[in-house]
Parts: sequence; C-alpha cells; structure tokens
Amino acid sequence: MNTTAAAASSTAPSLTLPKLLVGQKALVTGANSGIGRAVALALGEAGADVAVNYVQGDEAANDVVAAIRAHGVDAIACKADVSDEDQVANMFGEMIERFGTLDILVANAGLQRDAPFHAMTLAQWHTVLSVNLTGQFLCAREAVREFVRRGVVSQISCAAGKIICMSSVHQEIPWAGHANYATSKGGIKLLMESLAQELAPQRIRVNAIAPGAIRTPINTTAWNTPEAYKSLMTLVPYGRIGEPEDIARAAVWLASDLSDYVVGTTLFVDGGMTLYPGFATGG
Repeated sequence: MNTTAAAASSTAPSLTLPKLLVGQKALVTGANSGIGRAVALALGEAGADVAVNYVQGDEAANDVVAAIRAHGVDAIACKADVSDEDQVANMFGEMIERFGTLDILVANAGLQRDAPFHAMTLAQWHTVLSVNLTGQFLCAREAVREFVRRGVVSQISCAAGKIICMSSVHQEIPWAGHANYATSKGGIKLLMESLAQELAPQRIRVNAIAPGAIRTPINTTAWNTPEAYKSLMTLVPYGRIGEPEDIARAAVWLASDLSDYVVGTTLFVDGGMTLYPGFATGG
C-alpha cells in the first residue's frame, strides 16, 4: 500500500463547509471540547450564531467562542450544568436575550463513570443518567418552548426548530462495564423518537447522531498507542478512527434545510461499527 495514501485515509478529509445556516441561532451543550467543540465550530462556519455551553473550563470555552467569531458570526459562552433545571432555564434565557431566538439545539453534553455492574455505585449511575439523559430532556424542553412560541420563519428555515440529540452506537450495541452509559444512550433513542413523533406536526424536527469510535479526550486510552489503535480498528470496518469533524459535518446537514424531510432518525456515523465486523468471516 502507498504509505502516503494510507496516512491520508487514517483521518477525516479537510473540507470547507457551505453557508447552510446563515441567520440561524444555535446552542451546543458540552461544546468546549471534543465532539461538542467541533460541532459548535462547524455551525459557526456554516453561518449560525452559536451559544457554547460548558460546565468547566472557562478558557477552553472562550477559545471556542473566539474561533466561531472568526467566521464573521456571533458567539457567546454559557456556563451551565445541563442536569440542573434552573441552570438550564437561565442558560436559554441568556442565549435568547443575546440572539433573539433559537433555531438549533445540539444536545451533546455527556460523560462516563465506568464500573463493573456489581461494583457500580448509585452515584455513578445517577451522575451518568442525570447528565446524559435528563440533561437532554431539560434542554430539549426549553428549546421546544421557544420553537412553539416563535413558529416557522420561512426566510430562515423550513422548520420551526431543529433538535439534534447526541447518542452513541451504544444505543444499539451492549457495552459490558458501561451499563449506565449504554442505558443513557438507549434512553436517548426513544426520547428522540417520541419527541419527533409528538413535535413533527408543529414543524419541529428531532433527530439524533450516533457516533462510533471518535478521537476525543473521553476515550484517549482506546487510541493513543499503536497497540490500542490496532485493537480498536478490529471493530471499525472502514479502517480509521472517527474525528470530531466527521460528527460536526453530519450535524450541519441535519440542522440545515437540506435534511428537511428527515424526522425521527438516528444517523450512525461510525465507520461501520454497527455492522458487527466480528461476523465478517462468517461468525
């Protein structure tokens, strides 16, 4: 194999995003690192004003804001714990006061507290469910209230609002040692589908993205050595780890009117991980 070609195929291609979201206002939770950061930057590049939510790391959040503003749009940092009802309400109030409204919510904030099931504490269980699942409920509820209040503004978007729930391949694939995380992602699947069914008549589109193995700080040990990377690739038919930009591009498309007839769908961005590659040789 040509070594240059092999190196190029190991990362996401570098692309310039079209201005699909001009005039729209977006909020991305958990946006000061990893997937959330990439999504916030991509929405800004595509023309949206962006509120960057985070719970800790002021400097990182401000760096994301500055990078978004470099695209000629507005951005603000909004510090809030998405599992806290009052903080979520205050965050949306701050964002709407600054931007006037909300068109796009990317409910991305999430975390892991891994343990064998027999050793998992109630605190580990509650922490993951409260951020990963309840946090999406609280943020989606605030977003829907604004979408319903404002309705469709046709010169901005065909839809009254767009919600993108960040899920995981583990809404489908069981994950031993991560029961709390997998449970939260399974919950996101049916939360998203139930919201999509309920809200579609009001022209509110709700969908999800399910990332596979993505190169982010939350899973560094899975890819930061040649041995770990080789082992990880046995689970990914496409032969490379995903980059945060792979998810960000999918989010821009789902938030845009190009996907206006996509409702209640989970878009798997996983290099084929959900194809169960262990069965490729007949099982």
